[in-house]
Amino acid sequence: MPSPDPSVAIHTARLVLRSPRIDDATDLASVADDPRVAAGLRDVFPHPYTFTDARHWIAGGEERHPLMGLLITRDDQVLGGIGLVPGDDVGRFSAEVGYWLGVDHWGHGYATEALTALCDHAFGATEFVRIFGCVFEGNDASGRVLGKSGFTLESVQRRAVFKNERFLDLAVYVRLRLDGRPEPPLS
Repeated sequence: MPSPDPSVAIHTARLVLRSPRIDDATDLASVADDPRVAAGLRDVFPHPYTFTDARHWIAGGEERHPLMGLLITRDDQVLGGIGLVPGDDVGRFSAEVGYWLGVDHWGHGYATEALTALCDHAFGATEFVRIFGCVFEGNDASGRVLGKSGFTLESVQRRAVFKNERFLDLAVYVRLRLDGRPEPPLS
């Protein structure tokens, strides 16, 4: 599947979702370094989140799909991160979305605005027909963000994840491309 331009900037009414720059590392580490942020994310998102973690993540951007790791910014201030993880093999027309905001930015509608914009962009610029998001048990706010962004609850997988020394249910939400474009070619 061809990938879009490696440098991405998606504009909304209040936000810019953009590729990270090395000079974002200090702000990124500051916003990401909170155990409440890491609690709703996969263990690959470290806590504590250090300047070194931020630089490592930013430096790895050249190896990622361009929509895989974007910063959510407002007036060039880092608020959080968002991205898609493309599927492969038989799941190559699907992508998993992940997103997070620094705690000081919760409750302002930024996640919904960013998620809606990213999905709209992805459905217009890629061949993805399905974008899904996974929510750990107890993270009801993330489920509401997905619902407000056009996702529907597809399934709840019982005791599917192990996070912070506990087994948790995993809710899977999905949004399908329903824009009238033809399905991707089968050849």
